[in-house]
Amino acid sequence: MSFVSLNASDFVVSADSITSTLWSGNNPTLDKFFTSSITASNNFYLDVYQTSSVRSDAEVQFSIAYGEVAGSGSAPFNTLVTGSSPSKVTYGQYRTLVNGDENTNFSFGTGNTNSRDIYVLNVSRARYKEKLFTGTFNLVLSGSDGTNAARVQLTDNSKDVTSLTYTDAGRVFDIVSGSNGSAVTSSVTGSVTAGYTPSGSYGKFLPDVGLILLNPRALALSASEGGVGLNINNDLTDVALVANHSALFQSIQLAQTFSLNSEETITSDYVFVRVRNSDFNYSTNPSMISGSGEFVYSSLINSPQTFITTVGLYNDANELLSVAKLSRPLVKDFTKEALIRVKLDF
Repeated sequence: MSFVSLNASDFVVSADSITSTLWSGNNPTLDKFFTSSITASNNFYLDVYQTSSVRSDAEVQFSIAYGEVAGSGSAPFNTLVTGSSPSKVTYGQYRTLVNGDENTNFSFGTGNTNSRDIYVLNVSRARYKEKLFTGTFNLVLSGSDGTNAARVQLTDNSKDVTSLTYTDAGRVFDIVSGSNGSAVTSSVTGSVTAGYTPSGSYGKFLPDVGLILLNPRALALSASEGGVGLNINNDLTDVALVANHSALFQSIQLAQTFSLNSEETITSDYVFVRVRNSDFNYSTNPSMISGSGEFVYSSLINSPQTFITTVGLYNDANELLSVAKLSRPLVKDFTKEALIRVKLDF
């Protein structure tokens, strides 16, 4: 078997961004939301499905959680220990993940720079490949009456910013009222700027970890102030389960619109295999040689011809590493040259 060595110029590395739909069934928009009786009683979070959880094709799309710095808004683990509750654990978990500091509270901008509580939408890891695709986040929330008067459409502000901001969890963008990555001009009284509320932004969008943090203070505002009047229980002494995450779920369920895509960077290694006119014109198949050492087909002596069907890539020890198949056989003789591009994705 003969080999042809590859040069450094025969290798080219390319990176391409591939986007795809996020939700089950390749749906770009999730318009139906379901929970199960099991997750509905979970103190920490609420799993949301695209269909009834009893169906075989039901899959978790995202989870909802509520966190409060002092532990209010959820039943305590032990009534004798004040503030020891799921909401306190949740707040501390995401504060450390995002801020990298267990003592620094979340800031949602002017009006709420030291937020005591947060809402968390955690997209299921199975739903996205590498990261969430900025500019495709569109979430509509509705007030309890379900009317348009108490509705707000949220998006990230990725198309409005000129420089990126990073946290310990990667890139971060403000969540504002608007669509497809751009804020709308707000007519809200006391609005900080376009798309914001008097309580700052509606939250933080962290695409690299599939995380959406919402500002409860902004959502609790009245419709005239830019909120949806979300009813949030902050009772620190309530010993019964107070599922604040259920209030947000109902707001999402009433609005019936949650759009988001995923993004993945595919790195490809292109190998250009150059076959010169003098190379690979004779077959190495032993059946072509008779027992006396002569060509079975005498016409191939002066006019050899082969058909290239496969390209094998070997290391320096002549060990086969990968195989590329051509879509159809390629005729090769002394009058022809070929340039075959092999693409390796990883």
